[in-house]
Amino acid sequence: MSGGSRDPYPAAEGWSAWPAPAKLNLFLQIVGRRADGYHQLQTVFRLLEWGDTVHLRPRDDGAISRFGESVPGVSADQDLLVRAAKLLKTASNSPLGADISVEKRIPAGGGFGGGSSDAATVLVALNRLWRLRLDTSTLADLGLRLGADVPVFVRGDNAWAEGVGEELTPLALPPAWYVLVDPGVHVPTAELFAAPDLTRQAAPAKISDFVSGNLLGNAFEPVLRRREPAIEAAFRALARIGRPRLTGSGSGCFVEFADRASAEAGLAELSGLRAWTVAGASRSPLQASLTEPV
Repeated sequence: MSGGSRDPYPAAEGWSAWPAPAKLNLFLQIVGRRADGYHQLQTVFRLLEWGDTVHLRPRDDGAISRFGESVPGVSADQDLLVRAAKLLKTASNSPLGADISVEKRIPAGGGFGGGSSDAATVLVALNRLWRLRLDTSTLADLGLRLGADVPVFVRGDNAWAEGVGEELTPLALPPAWYVLVDPGVHVPTAELFAAPDLTRQAAPAKISDFVSGNLLGNAFEPVLRRREPAIEAAFRALARIGRPRLTGSGSGCFVEFADRASAEAGLAELSGLRAWTVAGASRSPLQASLTEPV
């Protein structure tokens, strides 16, 4: 094939590519607050067959070097990918380093878990590339130091989650497709948790409540819909094709469908929104990639 642009991350030069899947929160409620100030949540994480791609190349000199920007305006020292690599290097006492880059597809601030998933992919992939042989629980504990959503991406299972989101129970979910919408607004999570109209004392639920279909809401939805006209507009548009829901504490919205054809038919009914269809994953694409030779 001629005329194509050169691959900026050629395998012949030591690069490998690793998936960093997005997630949805199929419901989310706040059931209390811990003594340390962190809120206690209950949620279900659904991993998706769509997300970012992290590119890694081991280095012998121990340096951790970022190529490009993960999120515009975020310095290398604050970048979750770089922080993940440095944390793993310190924890394992590895003499190796890495070049790191990411192809971003997951919108920042949408509640789709992009930064957390990128960090988890760095931990999991470098554990293999550096031949550290750390177990999944150790990697998940490291991930929790980077963010509450990182462990679910490290473990790679759809899950019922409690605590701050790190107490995970794997959950088998039926196949599903989703129409996702990114309204393009970003409200800081700390600001949302401080909102006076946020419900913080929901009655604790059980997995059976979710399985029966009784749990679909998100504690942040009414707060964000009142504050952000773009999110309210997205909900109104999605309500014409199904039951809209919010993911995480971001602005991302979605509607679930049983199959691809129904999701694509729903998408065709929308206009004027940044919207697309994706499949739910039965397990993380990152875990599947670990079976392939590097």
